[in-house]
Amino acid sequence: MLISREPIIINQASDKYQTHLFIPPNIDRLSEGGRRFKGDFKHSNKITPLISIVTIVYNGELHLEETIQSVLTQNYDNVEYIIIDGGSSDSSLEIINKYNDQIDYWISEKDFGISDAFNKGIRCCTGELIGLINADDYYEEGAFEVVAEKYQSQSDPLSKIFFGKTYKITMQGIKREKRDTKLGWCLSVPFSHCSSFVTRSYYQKYGLFDLDYKIAMDVDLLMRGVKKEKYVELSSFIATQRDGGISDINRTNGYKEYFRVSKKYYGVVLSFSAYLVKMLIFTKNKVCK
Repeated sequence: MLISREPIIINQASDKYQTHLFIPPNIDRLSEGGRRFKGDFKHSNKITPLISIVTIVYNGELHLEETIQSVLTQNYDNVEYIIIDGGSSDSSLEIINKYNDQIDYWISEKDFGISDAFNKGIRCCTGELIGLINADDYYEEGAFEVVAEKYQSQSDPLSKIFFGKTYKITMQGIKREKRDTKLGWCLSVPFSHCSSFVTRSYYQKYGLFDLDYKIAMDVDLLMRGVKKEKYVELSSFIATQRDGGISDINRTNGYKEYFRVSKKYYGVVLSFSAYLVKMLIFTKNKVCK
């Protein structure tokens, strides 16, 4: 669904960030490419809303190609794919270049960490829905079709979060369902970010990732709207996540950041147990089918 006409981007004064098709020149940029440089662009329409996918990678040669293929082989027709590489020194760039004619836009340059890389990608997204998938995770077959169908069934899809089930691959190569705790808002998020899709209007309303967080950036982002927005649950498995991510390796630091975020949005309660009960009830009421 490529069109030579550039999409019309309207940045409102109230938007928390500005959308652009290309990231401004950077002295640290190693390389860039993709269909946009050839004048090919994607557009959303009523039948097939455009889904934007962002992959961030840094020296991720081991699983990057599997991630890319899981995006490009989806049976959904209207997908915009953006890859943000942090200046890899392994074969990651070779893998990205292999798919240059199928990726809409990609760059390779130094960044300030995970949040910064995600923000670069999101700023380049023009789709109605945005999915974030790291270079060691991958989407399940048919995932985008499921998400798009649920999105279109909503009477008011603006500023919503859509999330499905997640598989987990252990360090021993065992694949099984990831059990997301119902107390997730107390300790993290009650679903995996790789299996969630956020509307672009949510980002425009609540902003991008806070660079101050190294692990809990997604918790902070989603808590900004948790008091006002609805979170729509999907019954399907959307993605598979590998063990060994930054939150797995630095779990203690992660919990410290989660607590900072919780205090930021909910303040101090009389006791931790009372806080858990409060958040359990709140989370149950926020999810719609």
